[in-house]
Amino acid sequence: MNVLIAEDERRLANAVAQILREHNYQVDVVYDGRDGFDYALAGDYDVFVCDVMLPHMNGYDIVRELRHKSVNTPIIMLTARSSLSDKVQGLDAGADDYLTKPFQPAELLARLRALTRRQGEVVIDEMQFGDLKLNLSTYELSCGKKSVTLSNKEFEVLNLLASNMGRTIPKETLISRVWGLESDAGDNNAEAYISFLRKKLRFLHSSVKIATQRKIGYRLEAE
Repeated sequence: MNVLIAEDERRLANAVAQILREHNYQVDVVYDGRDGFDYALAGDYDVFVCDVMLPHMNGYDIVRELRHKSVNTPIIMLTARSSLSDKVQGLDAGADDYLTKPFQPAELLARLRALTRRQGEVVIDEMQFGDLKLNLSTYELSCGKKSVTLSNKEFEVLNLLASNMGRTIPKETLISRVWGLESDAGDNNAEAYISFLRKKLRFLHSSVKIATQRKIGYRLEAE
């Protein structure tokens, strides 16, 4: 599941993103209202977690404009305000849910699951592509009777590629999704983990290959 977080309190935003990644979510984080709007408008997200008080464009305006442009992504609003009128304003703007800060991570995770159930998403523990199976809980990658366990970053890279089977993922997108927008990670990091994964695919004797589109990115292909 792809989640976008717009929150200007960087420590909170990064902490929430880390928790979600540990629960196998793909997460993008922005710290500015205008960036939040642009990412939500252009990106393919399953849920948008949006703070109310953001620089350059507040959460109410973001939600209102997204709904005006027919963006139907489920939205959870975050705010330190707990009054009924604030909640009503957020819901009337087009938000699907409202979470008051401070909150427990378990509550946010439960609300994310509830929203995706409403959208009809089936939560699965295993992904299959080509002759491979990827366990989303244990990070075990298997082909026939052979299996290997992926590291966290290997899992995130492969999960992103497998979720977009046959589609080229630009390096910039890969780096921002796996390492985060504020990370110092670069092309070398992406290339290293692609190399690690290729070695594991060869070890498994899988027909699935990671193809390189020169100067653009990578895509997963199955014979």
